[in-house]
Amino acid sequence: MKRLSYPSDLTEKEWAILESLSPPAKPGGHPRTTDIREVINAMLYLDRTGSQWRVLPHEFLPWSTVWSYLRTWRNDGTWNRMHTALREQVRVKQGRQPTPSAAIIDSQEVQTTQKGGSRLRWGQKGQRAKRHVLVDTTGLLLQVLVHAANIQDYRGGKHLLAPLQGRFPRLKLIWADSGYKKEGFAEWVKAELGWDVEIVEHPWSGLRGVWAPKDAVIDWEKIRPSGFHVLPHRWIVERTLAWLSTWRRLSKDYEVLPSSEEAWIYIAMSRIMLRRLART
Repeated sequence: MKRLSYPSDLTEKEWAILESLSPPAKPGGHPRTTDIREVINAMLYLDRTGSQWRVLPHEFLPWSTVWSYLRTWRNDGTWNRMHTALREQVRVKQGRQPTPSAAIIDSQEVQTTQKGGSRLRWGQKGQRAKRHVLVDTTGLLLQVLVHAANIQDYRGGKHLLAPLQGRFPRLKLIWADSGYKKEGFAEWVKAELGWDVEIVEHPWSGLRGVWAPKDAVIDWEKIRPSGFHVLPHRWIVERTLAWLSTWRRLSKDYEVLPSSEEAWIYIAMSRIMLRRLART
């Protein structure tokens, strides 16, 4: 690399890990002359800074070259595969099995731009889209799906989980919030995937009132305590969504295609895991 580095660039240790996972050049034809490390550095710069394609700094490769690689790797699942390999390496480094036995599901509504297409839902906060995620018990991403914001969680969750049949042989349990109670979501997961779904909510969720003798003094702090209360397991997926929000390109949904937004999410999570793996 013959230029000054950006904070988003891969270090030597990080590139040594990712180089073995990056796709090789296609056989035959003219030998590949594009520096794949610089392609990935440009993608990381765009993801971290939220820069527009056509204002990519001239120190990088031409934006059209970087875009061509992103489109190809998005369509053939390269970033998904590299992300999966990194996640399994991180779990093994933590002393865990490569695949999880439990996971947490949740969704996040994000604001979109005018290019959001069919994913848009108009509301009081403007145009919205929804990111649906499944994470393991350490917060590492297992699956992501970007879809229209007007699709309820118990329906979007089925679309998120359906492609995972057979991919996580050890998975037995999914924790979810009350948004997944309806339309037999838990029954569908059990029948189609063989996993149990446990709804995590406060004991007072849905409470409208209590029966009590006339003139009785009711201690509402015991029945429905005030203030913020952390729910078991749910905070893990919320933390993952917070990690993603620190990447400026993910502060909104800027993409025309949902698959492009999903690719940027896999890139961000891959970067987070590379840093963990590169630590001594």
